[in-house]
Amino acid sequence: MTTEIAGTTAIESAALKFVLDHERRAGREPIDARYVASTPADVVSGDRLIEVKGYSETSRGVDLWLETPQAQAAVSRGNFHLYLVENVRQGDPALFRLLDIHGEQLRRLMTRAVERSYVTVPWPDAEHDALSSTESDGQR
Repeated sequence: MTTEIAGTTAIESAALKFVLDHERRAGREPIDARYVASTPADVVSGDRLIEVKGYSETSRGVDLWLETPQAQAAVSRGNFHLYLVENVRQGDPALFRLLDIHGEQLRRLMTRAVERSYVTVPWPDAEHDALSSTESDGQR
């Protein structure tokens, strides 16, 4: 019996491990490049640049989020691959599904890309809990 994978970080980590294993089985020597500033993708494997996206269940119908350097590489570099790893939450890698978006399909999708700018505000558990407890007391 497998253990369900919970949380964004754990799902992303499981997806990345799955991709590294997949690339090794394909005879390539993948390198985890997530912390290499000059590389616009998570993995370098042979001649491939691979951005990995992990999904609890399906990626069907969702927007695919890319950072600006990744989007630029997706348009300008023919060796850029976007690997979507689905069905990760259930925990059994044998049941994960890998979709490889690259080449003409990726170029076609990128013609519809919409650039956005966001500001994220951390929302720590302690802040949430403090506000929740005062709201439940009827205070604001």
